[in-house]
Amino acid sequence: MTKKIEESIIYEGGCHCGTIRFRVEVNSHKAINCNCSICQKKGFLHLIVPQDKFTLLQGEDMLTTYTFNTGVAKHKFCRNCGIHSFYIPRSHPDCIDVNIRCLDGDVISKFEILPFNGANWEANIHQLK
Repeated sequence: MTKKIEESIIYEGGCHCGTIRFRVEVNSHKAINCNCSICQKKGFLHLIVPQDKFTLLQGEDMLTTYTFNTGVAKHKFCRNCGIHSFYIPRSHPDCIDVNIRCLDGDVISKFEILPFNGANWEANIHQLK
């Protein structure tokens, strides 16, 4: 059963080895489960937030960026453990997209997980705007 939380909550999270740490303020507990090729392989559950709701606490010098296709999305990952904790999404290039699986504790159950057909991105992107 998914619980719906409406109030703003601050979470912290990071990569597997602890090199990358961040803080995010969450106003809407809705996350997106995209079925595109990269999201499927990474297991990314998307929480898109404005940049002012995200703070990188440590590890900026250990981030590496992967881009492909249009080059708009900036997929950030830890150079040490390889975990993709967050990135700049193509759908919202002025925001940060946090993987809720990288938040501290067992918090996934606090989010409503919404499916998104990213395998057909061009036809469906209007659903995320």
